[in-house]
Amino acid sequence: MNKLILTLKINSEQDVVIARQRTRQLAGLLGFDAQDQTRIATAVSEICRNAFQYAGSGKVEFSLDGKQPQCFLIQICDSGKGISNLDRILDGDYNSTSGMGLMSSRRLMDRFDIKSIPQQGTKVLLGKNLPKRVPPITKELLIQIVDKLAQTAPQNPLLEIQQQNQELLQTLAQLRQREEDLLQLNQELEETNRGVVALYAELDQKAESLKRVSELKSRFLSNMSHEFRTPLNSILSLSNFLLKRMDGELNSEQEKQVTFIRNAAQQLSEMVNDLLDLAKVEAGKTDIYADKFEIGDLFGTLRGMFRPLLINNSSVSLIFEDPDHIPSVYSDEGKIAQILKNFISNALKYTEKGTITVAAVPIGNHVTFSVADTGIGIAPENLESIFDEFVQLKSPLQKRVKGTGLGLPISRKLAQLLGGDVSVISELGKGSTFFLNLPIDYRTDEPKLKELPQLDAKYLPILVVDDNPETRFTYESYFKGSCYQMMSSTNLEQAEKVVRSFKPKALILDNFFKKENYSSFLARIKSDQEIREIPCLVIDSVNDEEKLKALGIDAFLNQPLNRESLLKTLNGLLKKNIKQTILLIDDEKASQNLFKDYLNDTDLNFIEASNGIEGIRLAKEKKPQVIVLDLVMPEMSGQETLLKLKNDLTTCQIPVIINSLKPLEESERQELTRYAVAILSKNHTSQEKKRGEIREALLRAGLYLKI
Repeated sequence: MNKLILTLKINSEQDVVIARQRTRQLAGLLGFDAQDQTRIATAVSEICRNAFQYAGSGKVEFSLDGKQPQCFLIQICDSGKGISNLDRILDGDYNSTSGMGLMSSRRLMDRFDIKSIPQQGTKVLLGKNLPKRVPPITKELLIQIVDKLAQTAPQNPLLEIQQQNQELLQTLAQLRQREEDLLQLNQELEETNRGVVALYAELDQKAESLKRVSELKSRFLSNMSHEFRTPLNSILSLSNFLLKRMDGELNSEQEKQVTFIRNAAQQLSEMVNDLLDLAKVEAGKTDIYADKFEIGDLFGTLRGMFRPLLINNSSVSLIFEDPDHIPSVYSDEGKIAQILKNFISNALKYTEKGTITVAAVPIGNHVTFSVADTGIGIAPENLESIFDEFVQLKSPLQKRVKGTGLGLPISRKLAQLLGGDVSVISELGKGSTFFLNLPIDYRTDEPKLKELPQLDAKYLPILVVDDNPETRFTYESYFKGSCYQMMSSTNLEQAEKVVRSFKPKALILDNFFKKENYSSFLARIKSDQEIREIPCLVIDSVNDEEKLKALGIDAFLNQPLNRESLLKTLNGLLKKNIKQTILLIDDEKASQNLFKDYLNDTDLNFIEASNGIEGIRLAKEKKPQVIVLDLVMPEMSGQETLLKLKNDLTTCQIPVIINSLKPLEESERQELTRYAVAILSKNHTSQEKKRGEIREALLRAGLYLKI
């Protein structure tokens, strides 16, 4: 509701000046700064002058809009002929020759409304929102403002014109200063641009220099390797010649010396071979000989190759897990074997007793090989440096373990050459696991591989079948921040191949009734013993749930779809028959009890850990569906606990919810969201709001809340 403050009549030029004075006074009393006072007064005086000039008279009403945000309103009315070309003026096609004009006045204010009726007059409403720093103007405060205004008589018009001229001069001085600042800024930008251009030129020069150095290094390594091979082969041949007694007997001391020579030459020969491989990869001279092969056959070859090395070492077992349900791989089998041989050789070197396990699992359109050992392990700070050339870590076994420090760098470069990469997780004293992740099909022109993303082992894959890119984008946004990740297919034929090869956790069929042969597709899926248990969710605008249930679908949702109903339905399909357990890792018992109280109307089970070490142990033993983790704990922080959970193959797929009082910087929050599905605060809030936040987090974590 508007509260009227003051009314003025405009019957002369002097009244226009008085209106300007009163506007400035009122603006000052309402809390506007000097600059805004001048803007409002200027806009009002221009409209008042128009009213007097074109209509002969007018009226000004000052009021305050009490709604938030509060607004200072000035309405100027006249009874003149009206404005015939108002549309042209408002469109900016007309320039005033007598003053600032309506458009300039409008730019000075937050609100500007104008109504003009021919032969009846014009009404202009100007408004300026009160500054945010000004407290709300109450009725009592407004009465005080009116009283102060009544006690202040209008100034002499001449003084007002002088003040207006001073304000104009100040404005011109400010504009001049801004122009000078702008010129200085432009000069600085020009100098900066010249510096950037010079920097780019220097960078190009450095890049060219580095390229030449790299080429020289590769050429040197290649030439040196070739030159060394001949004398090394001669030394090895002569050593073997002498050790086989082909030129007479050797005494024991001579045999020992020749053996030392042969072993040194053998090590040097291996280094030369590694250097040559490295030089060829860096120079882009390594050829890819891709062909289709079975992983089982590759494992058989490697098993036979390493069997002789284990005959005299009964304390270490080398286990090759059967690669079931993995399709044929199209890649360079020789280079993959070379990488795995390097991983296994290192595992044998650094494992005194225990097991070395070689395995392969399909993840999306990739296959991940792993070599896990129970050896001495690697410190966290060294996990990346081991892939640098000539790096060898100090260890208790270093004296008896020989090497060049080139095996892992070559393995990484070969993996990248095949379109993949290598990685490692390790813990000191407990062992290491090296991974080789590669495309199942090396050929980049295979269309099915472009549509299936590389999947992350920490999330559950869901296959969405839809040929509309906007719909697929919507599903990706729905799954973002949850425990799920999306695979996609554009047709039923491709979807069936993906289901059989990669076995996603669930299958979503969108706009399904428009697909051809959908009944036979469902029949094939549900009749196959290996994939029939994969839940099928149909989402469509055609509601024929009974017909679909008869075909074997597990759930149906109507369009339009929302995120909550999608996640809730998926959680129900995957978890409704599972005993759902939440692991609470928190050193405060009260916080654990409070969290459980918010979920006392559900059938969830809880297990508790008072620190990160105990929490990791329980996560491995109990395999909970969700982990709720505090960040501030003794012995091991929440961040350390989270990283250990996500870097362990047995716990990496368990969704984690952060629940902590610790204030987080934006960078910390972004880092945590890489691993946690939700971040909750323990700060006090309403019970209903907190309950809703927890349930939303559990929904994203994949729990099915049965109430």
